[in-house]
Amino acid sequence: MDLHNPPPDLYGRPRADRFMQRLTAFGDRYSPALGSPLLRRSPRRPPGRPTPPLQLVVTARRQVAADVVELTLSDPSGSPLPAWQPGAHLRLALPSGRERHYSLCGDPADRTAYRIAVRRLPEGGGGSVEVHDTLHPGTRLTARRPRNGFAFCAEPAVLLLAGGIGVTPLLPMAREAQRHGLDWRLVHVGRSAGTLPYADELRALDPRRVHLRTDDANGGVPTGAELLAHAPRGAAVYCCGPAPMLAAVQRALDGSPAAALHFERFGAAPVTGGEPFTVRLGADGPALDVPADRSALDVLREARPDLPYSCHQGFCGTCEVRLLAGTPDHRDRRLTPEQRAAGALLPCVSRAAEGETLVLDV
Repeated sequence: MDLHNPPPDLYGRPRADRFMQRLTAFGDRYSPALGSPLLRRSPRRPPGRPTPPLQLVVTARRQVAADVVELTLSDPSGSPLPAWQPGAHLRLALPSGRERHYSLCGDPADRTAYRIAVRRLPEGGGGSVEVHDTLHPGTRLTARRPRNGFAFCAEPAVLLLAGGIGVTPLLPMAREAQRHGLDWRLVHVGRSAGTLPYADELRALDPRRVHLRTDDANGGVPTGAELLAHAPRGAAVYCCGPAPMLAAVQRALDGSPAAALHFERFGAAPVTGGEPFTVRLGADGPALDVPADRSALDVLREARPDLPYSCHQGFCGTCEVRLLAGTPDHRDRRLTPEQRAAGALLPCVSRAAEGETLVLDV
């Protein structure tokens, strides 16, 4: 057989097979289309509908520490709430329109209510003050279904490190560890005993496994090595607290008995590897300089204080703006390639090369 000049038909007939011609033509057109966004899901499956927000009502409120209030949220009709796992958070829409994320600190086995705890931060973005001043029993709210970016894997040996209000996602983890008979420890640190929420609830789980450590009684802030000294050999560490605490634990991990680290931040991580660039508010608006060590969101909010935001970490999407011109460095964990190509940008984490100007529809 002449491999360089094959016959028009598989069986050597002088004319091409019409069926194979049509099948080849169909394949030439259909195959490239398989990668298009419209064909990435089964054509028989109906398009997904947006998940409606949860309707919630505040059914209880109590003080659990200095400047920390706990809210119990239920379905107004008494229906069971969506299930969740330790480490999950609730994206709550406050009456002002602000959206904030709060860790669920109740028991995942209880589907009748969600429980959150919020520390009042007068110098913050206003969300915590609004929670303390306006949310009382009977207040109606909406929320997104619980999401989990800090999942508990229930390793055989676990160390839970909580800084102040950072105990909220770790409390359900401690319950889960106790329920499954894991080798667990929890260290809760804070300025003083009065600032530590849920101390009694933690001790009730197992007082031998809970260590409450306050700065005023121990001569200052603990080091990372001191915190990790509580870890069982080969333990997985789950840490939630302020940035200095997380940094100290990360630096001391290699010299500790622990084997792995999972953590959740209170807010934005420090900007690393950043270059100064510029954001322009509209095609003809003012240009704002973004320093190498600040986020574009922080700079934008100085000019537009009403710009919405929430997580500061690039996963909630609240601060999304539209890019009109410029080449961004997307650093978020939410937007799809199609959304980025359409101009979506999260200024809380996204940046640009030195000297670049991003024109935003703000």
